[in-house]
Amino acid sequence: MSHTGSLRRLSELAAGDPLFLNFYRGFWWPKEQAFYRGLVRLQDEAEVTYTRFVSVSIDPPEVAAAFRASLDARWTFLSDAERRYQAELGLRETTDTVQRPYLPASFLLSPDLSIHRVWNDYWF
Repeated sequence: MSHTGSLRRLSELAAGDPLFLNFYRGFWWPKEQAFYRGLVRLQDEAEVTYTRFVSVSIDPPEVAAAFRASLDARWTFLSDAERRYQAELGLRETTDTVQRPYLPASFLLSPDLSIHRVWNDYWF
């Protein structure tokens, strides 16, 4: 579900362009906040090179929307508050057993949504 509360498909969000797909723990992590401030500085360049950003966390849609607005980000933030896709994607953070957030990871997807490159975002 997106930060606006609507269901979205990755293929729709990519719209045939390369896609930077980022999974983050949540707005409350200082490293995530620093990482996202850096992404905001890149959003103009990404847009003119037809590269889209999508971010996913366990934050509820309204929290993701507030985080997005606080950053002045223009891309879609997706919510998986129910953690439906963590196990399937192998992206469950195992060191935090309270919040059970996503493992911080980024994927650069080709226009056909195949994985072109992967980064572990622990050390962004």
